[in-house]
Amino acid sequence: MPLFSRGRYAARVGVSAEDVARAQSLRALTFRGDAAGVDADDFDARCTHVLVEDTRDGTLVCCYRMLPLENGAAIAQSYSAQYYELSALADYPGAMVEMGRFCIHPDYRDPDILRIAWGAMVRYVDANDVEMLFGCSSFHGTEADSYMDAFALLNQKHLAPKRWLPRVKAPAIFDFARRLGARKPDLKAAMTGMPPLLRTYLVMGGWVSDHAVVDRDLNTMHVFTGLEIKGIPPARARLLRASAQ
Repeated sequence: MPLFSRGRYAARVGVSAEDVARAQSLRALTFRGDAAGVDADDFDARCTHVLVEDTRDGTLVCCYRMLPLENGAAIAQSYSAQYYELSALADYPGAMVEMGRFCIHPDYRDPDILRIAWGAMVRYVDANDVEMLFGCSSFHGTEADSYMDAFALLNQKHLAPKRWLPRVKAPAIFDFARRLGARKPDLKAAMTGMPPLLRTYLVMGGWVSDHAVVDRDLNTMHVFTGLEIKGIPPARARLLRASAQ
């Protein structure tokens, strides 16, 4: 039974080893450009996998995985904790979910895919009383030059509250808060360079780390991203829940 469906797409929870394998194959294609490869790690066995499929032919067009945590005391068990020093979040009192390995098939550009993926997430959050979503939001490539305006905008408007701010742990980072300082972004260029998933987090009130981690294995730069559900603007929250009906 789908978590959420609309039009030609439906999102559901993976229920079999075959479902997980299909997600791992799409991740390899999206992140590594390897149509015959597999992107897998030890976290897959601990996560719930969400698959968005084209109902016309069953093509897997999007996937992501969710790692539920009872509260911040378990934050060190997350995928993100490999790359960010997250002890500030250890005191977070509410239920958390790490959303990871989000990807959309490179041959599909329909914006409804992202809407369906978020509709499924909204239903999961509400059903499980989740208070914070978090994860790593990725920019393609490992060179910061193409994303200077995006990083400047993150620095200017979207840094994490000091009480939750992730600290540096990874050996290779781009310290955009320090490097860019008071640089004013070109807003059009900033939004053009911003990954769609991160844009969605930001319009809901999400925040990011003050540095990006350079991940050469996946050929990305990513920022830690957090979203406190109670911090979503009321009008935006109403729209999200209406869209998930």
